[in-house]
Amino acid sequence: MNTARKAEKNRNHKPVAVVVADDFEDSELLVPLERLEGAGFSYELVGVESGKTLTGKKGQQVVTDKAIDEVASGDYRALLIPGGYSPDQLRTNEKMVSFVRDFCDADKPVAAICHGPQLLIEAEAVKGKNMTSWLSVKTDLVNAGALWVDKAVVEDGSLITSRKPDDLEAFCSVLIAQLESVN
Repeated sequence: MNTARKAEKNRNHKPVAVVVADDFEDSELLVPLERLEGAGFSYELVGVESGKTLTGKKGQQVVTDKAIDEVASGDYRALLIPGGYSPDQLRTNEKMVSFVRDFCDADKPVAAICHGPQLLIEAEAVKGKNMTSWLSVKTDLVNAGALWVDKAVVEDGSLITSRKPDDLEAFCSVLIAQLESVN
């Protein structure tokens, strides 16, 4: 199954970039995409290759819209980093790490759930930030200088982090609120 591609153009906004690789956590990708569409925001799936079919941990399939070589952070309104094993794979790609760093440097909304903060660690974007994550990422975040908090969602400026699929409602609500508050 593929996700619906884009929300209707009822908003004059740049899309949200969603970085993804194989073995993403299905719900942590699909639920935020549904919520973005429901709120009238469009998105593009950005992977290492364009047009590549990716499979989630539970078998859901999506197709990337763009390759990392084709995009720049200035083309997007915000960044979404779903969890699963996807962020661990993406953090080995220098262009993907640079793309993520550019969003953080520009103070655009960045939302990462579960293992998503692994990509933020690699982008050197967590020092001094209040954050949460899947429990196994806690020590990595602390060692990189983040202040880890065990809450469903943690918002530190434009950075939004969450722990797990059970936190998706709170995570999506904060993401949508940030998107609605910025031009």
